[in-house]
Order: sequence, then structure tokens, then C-alpha cells
Amino acid sequence: MAASSIVISNEGFVERGPRVHQVEDLLRLQKAAQKITSILDLDELIDKVVNDVARSFGCLEANIYLHEETPGEMVLAGVHGCTCNDKGTRLIVGERGMVGYVARTRQMRYAPDVSKDEYYVACEPSTRSEVAIPLLAGRELVGVFTASHTELDAFPPEQLRLLQALCSHVAVAVHNARAFAHERQERERLSSEASEARTIQQALLPKSSPYIPGFQVSGVSVPAGMVGGDWFDFIDLEDGRWGLVLADVAGKGTAAALLMSGTRGMLRSLAGAHCCPGEVLTRLNRLLADDFPSGRFVTMLYAVLDPRRRTLTFASAGHLRPLLVDDAGARFLDSDEGMPLGLALGGFSEKTVHLPPGSRVVFYSDGITEAEESGEEYGADRLREHVQQPEASAESILQDVRRFVNGSGFRDDATVIFLRA
Repeated sequence: MAASSIVISNEGFVERGPRVHQVEDLLRLQKAAQKITSILDLDELIDKVVNDVARSFGCLEANIYLHEETPGEMVLAGVHGCTCNDKGTRLIVGERGMVGYVARTRQMRYAPDVSKDEYYVACEPSTRSEVAIPLLAGRELVGVFTASHTELDAFPPEQLRLLQALCSHVAVAVHNARAFAHERQERERLSSEASEARTIQQALLPKSSPYIPGFQVSGVSVPAGMVGGDWFDFIDLEDGRWGLVLADVAGKGTAAALLMSGTRGMLRSLAGAHCCPGEVLTRLNRLLADDFPSGRFVTMLYAVLDPRRRTLTFASAGHLRPLLVDDAGARFLDSDEGMPLGLALGGFSEKTVHLPPGSRVVFYSDGITEAEESGEEYGADRLREHVQQPEASAESILQDVRRFVNGSGFRDDATVIFLRA
């Protein structure tokens, strides 16, 4: 055994054979390292290392223990040839056998005759020699590799040096695979949380359109991401009246969705107790101005539909102007006073419009008008033109915007309420 040297096989691991030049060994070691470090699945990586090394060296056993910093234990993660321990076996660093010793000292330990080594813990009866090598990524202890043989002094110096070099690459590969697995788990966790948040947010939107004698009303909202800051609502008020709400929280994603949810709850509690849209927004703004983080705000349209009088009274908190289509044509409705909610205290003016049969009112968010294709926005003019078509609806507006952006999707949350008399 002592006269033999190490070569690297075409598969990238070591085999016994005649002595060859050291340069050839190093070149083949480099190829082996490249294959090892290209594997990002931790279980696949560890199984490949222990099985291929054991086969190439003719080892009785080859194992890899991984270090868990908390609670300071070594966990058996890769096993070849061992009948005493299974995957998942745990050792306390520094307290048991050659693995514990190497984990504590971070130095290789070689027992040419295991019967004479004070740290060796017997496993397979036929074991005569064993080596334990630390897996170090920089200063970090990644784990410990062990190999045992049925012959005495089965690992000559050149083999030990080559194993140490190989283990340095294994350590980096294990470190990278662990980091990759952690990042993948984190992505999956975030994706799962975002999916759950989307389900919850969608549950806060109206399940169906309300029945309002003499009117048809519908709404639709498409978040740009998993969750968004747009929302719409239909609130059943007393005396057959209905509150119609469309709002847009500044920003996107989870933060905007959280603020949206809180704002929705406050608005619903205020709408039932106060009849006028301007008063509702004034009281809501007082609450949000105290609670909202700096730089966050909400634009909102809140309207009360009275089907018996055929009137719609609305107030705007800095939101885009609603679009009215009646016998006089299509026009945007202005409000005199009303800044976005959550910025500062202020008042909100109201405007009332009469809705004869055939008239239509559209509330929308900026995800509609600001949708872009090649630097050009969909814009208010295209919206006005589309709404004048007899078959126009909330869904048809979204479809028209999708056609305009040529399938590239919405870059911002897009929401529409469509009211037809």
C-alpha cells in the first residue's frame, strides 16, 4: 500500500494505481473539484462524495458529519458501509471519537492502527485504519469527513494530502449547497406567505355585485404582484343606499396591502355611522393621519348611491376624477377640495350627479390610465372613448388595457368600479 500513489479517475475521484506525476494528480483533482462544487443539492452532493471516495479508495466506510452550530453537534449526513450508525446520528463536538476530536481541534487525525488510537470508537469489526478530516470553509467548521479501511496504515502520506485537498473542495461545496437550500427555503416561505396574503386580500373584496333596483354595479381589481394596495368595496347602508369605494394605497406589495386592510376596516365602521361622503373621509383622515407611517397615504373615492333619487354623491381624497357618461356625452367630474388621506388634516367637498337611465359612472385607479406600451400611456382619453361604447364594463376596460400593453401585464395595481343606470 505504501508504495502506491493516487490518480484521479475520469469520473473525478481517486483510484489506486502506479505512481504518476504530481501535476497530473493536481489537474485531475481540479476536475473532481469542479464536479463536486457544481452540485447544489446537499443530499446528492454528500451521497456522491462518500460513495465515490469509498469506491475509489477501496474503503470499508466513508462518512460525512455536518456541523450544527446550535446546539454544537455533529450530525451524520452521509453514510457508506457503516452498519452501526444511521443518518441523523448526533455527536457532541469534542466528546466522542475521532469525529468529535477533529470537530473540536479542526485538525486532521489519522489512526494507522485504530486499536492503538485513544479517540477511535469501534464500529465495523474489520476496521484497521481510519482518517478524519475537518471540512472547513474559511474559518467556518462545515463538518468532518471520515474514511476507514480493512488494512493497517492504508492511507499513505500522498493519499492523505490528496484527501485533504479534496475535502477542502467538499467543504466549499457543502457550504454553498447549504446556503442555496436556505435561500430556496426562504423563497418558498416568502412565496407561501405572499400566496396566503393574496388569498386573504382577495377575501376582503366583494364576493359578488350587490342587487340595487334600477342599477347595475360591478368591480374588479388586479394586483401587479401577489398582493397590492388597490381595493374597492360596496357597503350596504340604510334606506336602500349603497356606499361605493375605490382606493389606492401609495406603494405596492405587502406593506401597501397591510395599510389597505386597516384603512378598509376603519372606513366600513365610519360609513355605517355617518351618511355624507365628505364627513366620512374627514373622520377617516383624522385616524389615518395619526397612524400612517411618514410618506404613506391613500387616495380614495367614496360615493353614496341613492337609487330612489337616482343620485350619486361623492367625495374625493386626491383620487383620479370619476368619469360620467350621460346624454351630454362623457366627462370627468371634478371635486373642489380633498387631499390624499393620511398626509394632513383637511376638508373634503362633495359633488352630486343625477343618473338618468342609460348613464354610466366609472371609478378607476392609476394602474388603468398609466399602463404603458413603448413609453406611451393608455391615458384618460382612451378610457373615455372606451366607456362610451354600449357594451363597456369593468372587465372590458381591463381587457382593453391589456390589449394596449400588448400582453406585458400591469405594472401597477389596476382597479375599476363600473356603475350603470
